[in-house]
Amino acid sequence: MPLLQDQIAVITGASFGIGRTIAAGFALEGARVVLLDINGDEASQVARGIRDAGGEAYSFELDVTCRKDCFRIAEKIAEQIGTVSILVNNAGINRRNRFTSDPEVVAKDWQDIMAINLNGVFNITHAFLPSLRASKGRIINIGSIQSFMHVRTPNSPAYTTSKHAILGFTRALAAELGKDGVRVNAIGPGLIETPLNVQMRNEDPEILKIFMDHTPLGRAGKPEDVVGPALFLASDLSSYVSGSIVMVDGGYRSI
Repeated sequence: MPLLQDQIAVITGASFGIGRTIAAGFALEGARVVLLDINGDEASQVARGIRDAGGEAYSFELDVTCRKDCFRIAEKIAEQIGTVSILVNNAGINRRNRFTSDPEVVAKDWQDIMAINLNGVFNITHAFLPSLRASKGRIINIGSIQSFMHVRTPNSPAYTTSKHAILGFTRALAAELGKDGVRVNAIGPGLIETPLNVQMRNEDPEILKIFMDHTPLGRAGKPEDVVGPALFLASDLSSYVSGSIVMVDGGYRSI
C-alpha cells in the first residue's frame, strides 16, 4: 500500500523547488496534496500536472504572512477537501546582504525574511492546528544547515536567525503537541539546486566552490533528494520520531 494512502497533505511554497517536488512525491505515495503558494497561477499549473500524472491535487493562492488568510484557507480546505493530516512548512526566502551592508537594506531584509520564514510558519501552523490535532498528524518544517551555523559565504544574518528559530519552533511544538499524537520534525537541506539560489550558482563560482569543498559528497543536492526524508517523516515509518531534524546536506555538517 502507498506510504501516504488516505492522507491529506498541505505544502506551502509549493510552486517551485523543494515544495513542488515534495508535493509530487507525496501524490505518488497516495496522498491528496494541497499546494499553497503566493503565486496562485503557478501553483494551479503544478497541481494540474500532478492530476495529469494520476494524482489528486488542489491549489490555493496564499500569502503566509497574512494570518487572517491562513485561517480562511484552512477553513476552506477543511470544508472542501477534508481533515489535513500532514503539513509541510516550506515557504521561505533568502537575501545575501551582510549585516554590515546598507542599514536600510539590511533592515528590509530582516523584516521580509522573518515575516515569511518565521511568522509565516507560525501563522499557517496555528491555522491548521485543529485539523492536525484531530488527525494526530505530522508537521514537517524546512530548516537548513543554517539551523546550526552561519555558512561562510555572503549571507543575510536574518536567514540564519530564521532557520535557527525554525529548529527551536520544531522542538517546542514536538514537546507540546506530543500528548495529542502530533509529531513535529524538520528537514535541514544543504545547497539544493532550486530557483532560490540559481543566481548564486550561475554567477558566483567562488561561493559555489566554498559549498562544494565543504560537502563530502561533492555535489549540490537536487529537490528530489529531499523527497525521501520528507516521506519518511510524513509516514508511519517514523512513528516514534519527533522533535528531530533530518539533515539532507551531502555531509556538510560532518567537516
